[in-house]
Formats: sequence, structure tokens, C-alpha cells
Amino acid sequence: MAASMQSRIVAEFLGTFGLLLIGGGTAVFTLPPFEATARDVAVSLAFGAVLLALAYAFGDLSGAHFNPAVTVSLASSGRFKWGDVPCYLIAQILGGIVGIAMVFGIASGGGSAGNAMNAQGFALGSQCFSGFGAPAGCAYSAGAVFLIEVAFTFFLVMVILFSTRSEGSAKNLAPIGIGLTLLLANLIAIPVDGASINPARSFAPAVLSSLWSSGNWAIGQDWIFWVAPILGGLFAALLDRALKGKSS
Repeated sequence: MAASMQSRIVAEFLGTFGLLLIGGGTAVFTLPPFEATARDVAVSLAFGAVLLALAYAFGDLSGAHFNPAVTVSLASSGRFKWGDVPCYLIAQILGGIVGIAMVFGIASGGGSAGNAMNAQGFALGSQCFSGFGAPAGCAYSAGAVFLIEVAFTFFLVMVILFSTRSEGSAKNLAPIGIGLTLLLANLIAIPVDGASINPARSFAPAVLSSLWSSGNWAIGQDWIFWVAPILGGLFAALLDRALKGKSS
């Protein structure tokens, strides 16, 4: 029996909340002066592991999208109703904002004003490209960031689409492959732009950090972390449709 829309929305909210609380929280609590390579590994492991766990927890309920690019790509491939897309996107966006707000609340109560100020200056771990007031660590151009976001979202969504096919023999193992794909994508992309690969993952910290002058650059750059991941997801949906047609 299919879950009700209300249950699916709650699952998407909780899943994206968990993704930002744990993955985004790791990104915030390992900000400089934390050693860069260790931080990249820690954040990658956090995002990969939490996505794996949440996919098993909510996969049978909502499909465990937790990512607007995934939702749009599934609809484009004909495996999700377009009419349900707005409800999923709203749940994902709100879940992400609540998750990262809780992270900032924890950082603010850490006993040192420096924790909160550091988080603000880095826009709560937002993704970035060079210019527009972004921190010095945002060294890559908008074009390079666009390319990496398209490429790695394409690979993530491709794994999701192919590993969750109804006729697939390893469907129950799909969350493992999906979590590992996100982990590896983060390892490569974090040094470039912080690794979004998910518009909700970028939008939540950008919205909150727009309240502070030291972090309001993030909301101005956020458009690229909507357009590029969704475009990458659409490419994966086209591939799914093309290969599905050839195999039928």
C-alpha cells in the first residue's frame, strides 16, 4: 500500500533535516582552523553515511529523495508524478533550513563567540566560487564550479536511477551504492567548491547566513547550486530514458 502524501512529505522533511544536521553539521564544526584534508574526509564520510542510513529509513516511504535535483530528475524520467514535485521540494527546503538552523544554534552555544563568528564568516559551510565577497578559500571560477556540480550530480542521480529500477536484481543494496557515490563525489568536490550536489544542501545555509553581512555573499551565489545540479540530474534522466528504451 502506497504511503499517503502527508507521510511522504514528513519523510522528505525529516530526511533532508537529518542530512543537513549531520552532514552540514560536520561541515560547520570542522571549519578552519581544522586541518583541510581531515575535514574533507570527515564531511564526505558524514554525508555518505547519513544518506545511506536515511535511504534505508525512508526509502520505502517517500523514495528518499532529500534533494530537489533527484526529485526533478525522477519526474523527468517518468518515475515520479510532476504534480507531487512542489510538495517534495517545499519539504526538502524547509527540512534543510531547520537542520542547519539547529547546527548554528549548537555552534552559538559552544561557550565561545568565535565558534558562531567563524560559522557566520564561512556562511555556515555554504558552497562557493571566487568573487562576490566569498572567502579566500573559494578559489575556483563560476565556470569550473558549474562543471563539477553538473558532473557529480549526474553521476549521483545516474546511480540512483539505475540502482532503484524495479527490475534491478540488487535494489535492496541501492542505498549502499548511493551513499558511497555521494561520499566519493564529496571527496573530490569539497576542495573545489564545498560540494553541493543538492540544491537544498546549499540553499539552507545560504538563507540563514544572508542575515549577516559577513555571510550574505552565499545567497548571491546560490543560483549556480540550483541550476547546475538540476541540469546534471536532467542529463541522468535523459540517459535513463534512452537506455530504458533500448533495453525494452
